Amino acid sequence: MSDQKRIQDYGIKIGELPKGRLNKITDVEGVRVGHCTIDTEVSKTGVTVIIPSEANIFTNKLIAASYVLNGFGKSLGLVQVDELGSLESVIALTNTLNVGLVHDAVVEYMIDEGKKDEVEILSINPLIFECNDSYLNDIQLRAVKKEHVFEAIEAAEADFDEGDTGAGKGMSCHHLKGGIGSASRVVALDGQAFTVGVLVLSNHGRLKDLSIKGKNIGSRISEAIEAENHADKGSIISVIATDAPLDSRQLGRVCKRAGVGLARLGSYIGHGSGEIMFAFSTANVLKSQPGRETLDIRILNEDKLDAVFRAVAECEEEAVLNSMITAGKVTGVKGRSRESLKGFIHLL
Repeated sequence: MSDQKRIQDYGIKIGELPKGRLNKITDVEGVRVGHCTIDTEVSKTGVTVIIPSEANIFTNKLIAASYVLNGFGKSLGLVQVDELGSLESVIALTNTLNVGLVHDAVVEYMIDEGKKDEVEILSINPLIFECNDSYLNDIQLRAVKKEHVFEAIEAAEADFDEGDTGAGKGMSCHHLKGGIGSASRVVALDGQAFTVGVLVLSNHGRLKDLSIKGKNIGSRISEAIEAENHADKGSIISVIATDAPLDSRQLGRVCKRAGVGLARLGSYIGHGSGEIMFAFSTANVLKSQPGRETLDIRILNEDKLDAVFRAVAECEEEAVLNSMITAGKVTGVKGRSRESLKGFIHLL
């Protein structure tokens, strides 16, 4: 078990729904997360990989959807997801200028996995998401290589670290230290428990706008460290997983509710920010079945989506706070630094 102190350990309770066992996206059965961190004097970056299923995801596709709230981003793979409504690859998060290199590594990994099952992969749609960590990281070095992606995949587990790790190493959130954060909620539907989990890569927001539980702590922090307050820009990637039976259209609706969590924390979704949400469900597996013309799937009654909407909003809010509170102070390229939220949480 990770021994990191998360936002709940500071007495801050987000929302009303019960949490999953780990309070992470990996509470959805089969989901795992791995990191590889590059931490040198000039490189503060890395890669984080989400493994969505224990089975070969290419031959056992999952239903998926995306939503772009503000599209200042360089992600790969969203066009096909929006057209076909399915996920067929592992998901990788990294920095802006490393998207292409990470994409190549994921393609190679998926081809290798296909060979193990005697599946010839001639086309594949990897999902690669990014945020720009150039404030702390010499991004032009493009330090993330194939071996780092493979290392992150190999390290994938249920109880993963958060904060300034993996893709989150060089990220900033509300002009404090950001990075990887996660949370989960459990909802009851038809007497059955379903899990909703969120993982974020946070790199967005303005310090003065930061609010926690309705209290504008950002203004107080800004005064304490005499910080400049630039525009609300940057990006945040939000990956939502659930075992609730949702179709692609419903998952698209679910994606939009991540914006509620961001707004609660004070984000205004600025012109120069990229808010990209992606969601998948493990409830229906689209198995490769040559010759089969129909597939049997089940979906949630539309009237019962409110519980899932609330779960996503709560998870998003808590995941962002976890990304900040678990991160330490980081000093990177050109001597630039980002302070950790944990040093100011007493101001609430």
